[in-house]
Amino acid sequence: MSAPTVQVETRGAVALVTLNRPDSGNALSLQMAMDLLAAAMTCARNTAVRAVVLSGAGRHFCFGGDLRAMASRDTSGEDYIRELTTYLHAAISQFSRMNAPVVAAVNGTAAGAGVGLVAMADLALCADSSRFNLAYTNAGLTPDAGTSFLLPRTLGLKRTMELLLLNRTLSAAEALDWGLVNEVVTDEQLLARALEMAERLAQGAGSAYGATKRLIAHSLGAFESHMVLEGETIAAHAVSPEGLEGISAFLEKRKPQYPGKGPR
Repeated sequence: MSAPTVQVETRGAVALVTLNRPDSGNALSLQMAMDLLAAAMTCARNTAVRAVVLSGAGRHFCFGGDLRAMASRDTSGEDYIRELTTYLHAAISQFSRMNAPVVAAVNGTAAGAGVGLVAMADLALCADSSRFNLAYTNAGLTPDAGTSFLLPRTLGLKRTMELLLLNRTLSAAEALDWGLVNEVVTDEQLLARALEMAERLAQGAGSAYGATKRLIAHSLGAFESHMVLEGETIAAHAVSPEGLEGISAFLEKRKPQYPGKGPR
């Protein structure tokens, strides 16, 4: 039996949720999105869990969506991505609204939807070797995982558009300066520091934390309905001429040759 794509380990009052496809850079497949939702629901329902740490197995946090899996679906790719984002966005909603504070511990690279997982966390730490890249438009795709909703509110509009249109890579120091993460530590200290922070949170007023999280979520407006729009948009673009060319070029490690027009 294969290992789960998302592992949940409880350490006292802290749940360590680990993305577990290290050979694929923890790229999000449909199964992984389903497992992430199950992990989020497990944490939300377990009253003994008072804080959550989200990290990635192996060298990297999360490369974003699994483009190879998307490409292998051919004409059913639109339905595949719509289903994947439905589970992924439901998981993000669960993490955002549960009582337990969520601490992202970003090792290596966070790209695409991986950046969305960082943005949805209540607090985020990264290693000094970490890098962040949105990557969507490089592959002829559009944002998902709440990135087009959360990042303008976190970074500001112009910086968000710089990341989405120019696909600029942020270093750990830049991510701290821009407000994407709260703290940068050495690679060796990352998980221990995240667990230390989570353990401190676990000793706090859990009900007040949860109510505060939901007040912040309410202040942001229609987050869930926006993620539905994200899912529909990326699903449509994945099977458009731009999306098909962008994904193929990415997998073939070449520069894409986009057609003149794409979907509006």
